[in-house]
Amino acid sequence: MPLIPEEPQIHESAQGPRATPASGRTASTPRPVPGPRPAAPARPGRPGPNRPVPAQRSTPRDPAPAAAQPAKSATSAATPQIQLIPASAEGALDAAEEAVDLLLESGRAPNEVLVVTTGDLHPWAAHELSFGEASYWAQHDAREDVFYADASAADRAASRPVVVVAVNGGADTTVAAALPLALARAAALLIVCGDPQQINAVLGAGV
Repeated sequence: MPLIPEEPQIHESAQGPRATPASGRTASTPRPVPGPRPAAPARPGRPGPNRPVPAQRSTPRDPAPAAAQPAKSATSAATPQIQLIPASAEGALDAAEEAVDLLLESGRAPNEVLVVTTGDLHPWAAHELSFGEASYWAQHDAREDVFYADASAADRAASRPVVVVAVNGGADTTVAAALPLALARAAALLIVCGDPQQINAVLGAGV
């Protein structure tokens, strides 16, 4: 009787080498893409919401306006620019605070700004001085934040890129001494908040 060849049986348990699918090479877990950096925290000592990171800090400035005034930029490198914000003696401190806020929002670091008052002390300075002059001036030396000083002690303050003067009172002699000193302490910009006639008479120039 002829033998009928049996059909080969394929056992499910018998496994040969696994074929790697074409897409298997791309099956590795992709690296995470880093997201945007969180906004910088609010500056200590100035309560309020976090300030947004200014866009102009990460994007290059338009070269056209810079090229349009090369003479002015060369002059400002030698002497600080002067800006006058008209204000009464009662409103000079508020005007100075607004100027500081605008400086920080435009990208200035807090430790680049010095504020000088000719009349009453800034509330921050009065509060910090209540703990003693050593603690107060230690914060100045640390250069971590905006520093507020009375005109009588401004000669002890170190130079900073921007100096803001609030002519919020004080004798004419105090103002006359404070403005030239503030100008000498300002490396790039001097902002004066007060009566324009008084300020111009002291600085000897129309600003």
